[in-house]
Amino acid sequence: MILEPLQYGLGALSGSLVGFTLGLVGGGGSILAVPLMLYVVGVRDPHVAIGTSALAVAANAAIGTINHARSGTVKWRCALMYAGAGIAGAVVGSTAGKAFDGQKLLFLFAVVMVVVGVLMLRDRRAMGDAGAECARENAPKVVGFGLGTGVFSGFFGIGGGFLIVPGLVASTGMPIINAIGSSLVAVTAFGLTTAFNYALSGFVDWPLAFVFIGGGIVGSLLGTRIARRLSGTAGLLTTVFAVLIFVVAAYMLWKSAAAFTAL
Repeated sequence: MILEPLQYGLGALSGSLVGFTLGLVGGGGSILAVPLMLYVVGVRDPHVAIGTSALAVAANAAIGTINHARSGTVKWRCALMYAGAGIAGAVVGSTAGKAFDGQKLLFLFAVVMVVVGVLMLRDRRAMGDAGAECARENAPKVVGFGLGTGVFSGFFGIGGGFLIVPGLVASTGMPIINAIGSSLVAVTAFGLTTAFNYALSGFVDWPLAFVFIGGGIVGSLLGTRIARRLSGTAGLLTTVFAVLIFVVAAYMLWKSAAAFTAL
């Protein structure tokens, strides 16, 4: 597929938005990237949009991980435990998800997002334990949440960050700024897994992916910087995260509701 120069420019702009979102709240990248690829950049094949965006999101998440790591907000043991369990769960979830209609999956995923957003707002004043770590005592809980997140991510075939951040908070009690930084490790792992599978089938536009990633580098730096500033205000970053969840969930409910109304 050959794109026009304007489309590559729009790809860079879209990538910066995805990178900013990932750096700020650790989620929303894959949910935003696919629509941007289709409706802003103008990629015609949905499979190419998914495969290319998965690679771009994984790369942008990796860049965001580096930025957060430099700020000391990544808890590596928790991140790796959670990501490892999540990958295993994603294999199970994606296998089960193939038996369901895609639009119905998106609708159900949006419902889950609304529930997560409500729970995050309910606990938005909780600052978390900055010294929280993953040890033998809470390892089963972390692995359990990671496995469950992976199953949901694989089953619905979209997102991940929206579930990973609250999952890390719930399983470890860490502050949301640490959950955001640590979640990017799992987002990177999930994205690379998806991109690899799509690349094997030729569904990755490599030039567009690199342009998208370039824009994401700039956006990620800005998003991470703002996240650090907001983290000191009780509940503000959590509220931003929850509001973004509600906005995206509302859009997904609107786009996928036809799958149920047609019954």
